[in-house]
Amino acid sequence: MRLGLNIGFVFGGDDHLDHLRLVKEAEALGFAVTWAAEAYGSDAATLLSWIAAQTTTIDVGAAVFQIPARTPAMTAMTAATLDRLSNGRFRLGLGVSGPQVSEGWHGVRFSQPLLRTREYVDIVNAALRRETVAYEGKYFTLPLPDGPGKALKLTVRPIRDHVPVYLAAVGPKNLELAGEIADGWLGILNDPGFLGEQLTHIRTGRAVQQKDLDGFDVVVTTPLMTGEDIQAAADPVRGYAALYIGGMGSREKNFYNALAVRMGYADEAKQIQDLYLDKKHREAMAAVPFGFLDSISLLGGKDRMAEKLTAYAEAGATTVALTPFASTLEQRIADLRTAAEALELSGVGH
Repeated sequence: MRLGLNIGFVFGGDDHLDHLRLVKEAEALGFAVTWAAEAYGSDAATLLSWIAAQTTTIDVGAAVFQIPARTPAMTAMTAATLDRLSNGRFRLGLGVSGPQVSEGWHGVRFSQPLLRTREYVDIVNAALRRETVAYEGKYFTLPLPDGPGKALKLTVRPIRDHVPVYLAAVGPKNLELAGEIADGWLGILNDPGFLGEQLTHIRTGRAVQQKDLDGFDVVVTTPLMTGEDIQAAADPVRGYAALYIGGMGSREKNFYNALAVRMGYADEAKQIQDLYLDKKHREAMAAVPFGFLDSISLLGGKDRMAEKLTAYAEAGATTVALTPFASTLEQRIADLRTAAEALELSGVGH
């Protein structure tokens, strides 16, 4: 099992410089990959390009490029360019986002996300293989049949024959799709005790291609906080958990809320969502159970973290992507070092 780093977004000020210092520390510690995200602020491609230009060994991954934000051809162009500029260190994470962002920000209807994702990945992979791309699907047709368009081939050649594709998946059917068409899965709100059920769905998808989990990268996104007082260490994670369970979607369609329900927190998930959508954000944060926060996070000291990393490895995780939650850059760097020591202590790293 390897460690990764989630740097998230750029919000303003000098936080991009803090991100770079964190990535360089992670690279020095032997982390496998750093992931950058996008929603409706900073885009992942620009940040990853900037990071790749100032690093040499750590992979740079999109977690995720939003499918409604780019045509599949544009995503292939960006992936090929980033792979070449990074000397073969790019990982392409994709996700359909959610109805509010897809329709509200990108103006793309959030319909049949599984089929849309399947078609999208088909085209991206064909383009990255540098085939002449012609495709007939429900959502994507290339070239358009009633105009002057012609089937084209990507002119830039990626460093590698295959740029690895990851899917961000939450629901059971999307997990199956990730297993079938992707090289890895980007998970979130990951409890080692629930990971087995999620991997059951991924295995179902792998079986369609007559494959098992060998070589499939199971990436669990994990908040990181050190401290002797575990309750206090969990508190900075509350806002993150409340946002996803309570506010990342509508009352009728919130994939993360549904995930919390499947994890056994049905009553708590409803309470958190009710409070959050009523704009009682502090109360929503307070309503997140400590047990839930502890289950999805790496908290405490080196010994406790080593036990948790062992649990992740035994459950089937192959990469633990850490999101440091400390309030200062210096403490976030120190926490990364503690996590690296914990992985060494656990004996499950490679």
